[in-house]
Amino acid sequence: MELGQLFLELGGVIFLLALVGRAAGRLGITPIPLYLLAGIGLGAFMSLGNAPEEFIHTGAEIGAVLLLFTLGLEYTSEELSNNMKANRQIGIIDLALNFTPGLIAGFLLGFTPMAAVLLGGVTYLTSSGIASKILRDLGRLGNRETPVILAVCVIEDVVMAAYLPVVAALLIGGTLVAVGVNLLVALAAFGLAFFLALRYGHVLSRVMNVPSDEALLLGVLGLVLVVAGAADLLKVSAAIGAFLVGIALSGEVADRARRQIEPLRDLFAAVFFVFFGLQLNLAEVPPVLLPAVLLTLITGATKFAVGWIGAGRAGVQIRGRFRAGTTLIPRGEFSILIAGLGLGLAPSLGPLAAVYVLLTAILGPVLSRFDAQLAPLLDRKKPEKQAPAPGPT
Repeated sequence: MELGQLFLELGGVIFLLALVGRAAGRLGITPIPLYLLAGIGLGAFMSLGNAPEEFIHTGAEIGAVLLLFTLGLEYTSEELSNNMKANRQIGIIDLALNFTPGLIAGFLLGFTPMAAVLLGGVTYLTSSGIASKILRDLGRLGNRETPVILAVCVIEDVVMAAYLPVVAALLIGGTLVAVGVNLLVALAAFGLAFFLALRYGHVLSRVMNVPSDEALLLGVLGLVLVVAGAADLLKVSAAIGAFLVGIALSGEVADRARRQIEPLRDLFAAVFFVFFGLQLNLAEVPPVLLPAVLLTLITGATKFAVGWIGAGRAGVQIRGRFRAGTTLIPRGEFSILIAGLGLGLAPSLGPLAAVYVLLTAILGPVLSRFDAQLAPLLDRKKPEKQAPAPGPT
């Protein structure tokens, strides 16, 4: 492809995102649903070349990494550790409520046991990238329910650190020893990264805090991508690796890094959501639409219950509990990745996961935006009856 054509196509996509972002601002909602729909429109009415699609794919991966990195900058390692300990039971409830529907649906759809296990993974995992985007767009990073949302996402990634190596080894026919080795490597990598962020984060902050803004930007971006890449090679979420880098940085360097990274994050985050829409082949939608809608309704309710219960245990009131539940509904990039592992086992798993992810990624942000109108409907407290006025004596 000629350079001019590449620039024209990429420029057209980015300009479209700018228009979509402006429309979302006028509507007062997060632009995520509109970005997704823009991606579907691009895929249906415009044929991008291989080079633009490859750039968008790479940009989408960078966007997920930067979203989680900047979210990590908002929290200290102590806060993260305490939140995870406090929400261990919620993590177990989350696994039971959201893995099971996908597993059962897989068997009902006639999938093999392994494909059904993969569908369980698809329905289990909240998109931490979309959740962090919702929190930032709607100004909720400092809310009382946000630590609960964060803890659930991190616990899910810990579970994935055990799930993915085992599933990958079973798919290629690995022995029990190979499965065990992959699992130990993934868990050790996650544990080591978490320990280093917790214990030596202040050292990293001093090393990275250089006077030059340019050197700081390049150093932080390089570090985030290196850690994310290493995490992915070790079968740990690349995004959670970047998140731990954000946790490790603190103080002045965290504030400066946030200002430097934010423009890049916003650009690649938009590309990240458009890429979802581009992946969807509309011709494959009708056969999987009904099961995708049913799964969305069922697991939307179960994921909402996780956020509602978790925020309630933290003493959050009705509106905050509603926000926690709706923010956890979207599934995303990891669900697509998990489904991709099983395309040889069940060809319909990929389209089903794509439609399901799209529906949850639209439903969650929209419901979260209208918390003020919808949350009171779930308040079971009835207004107190006024005492009758005293009669004449």
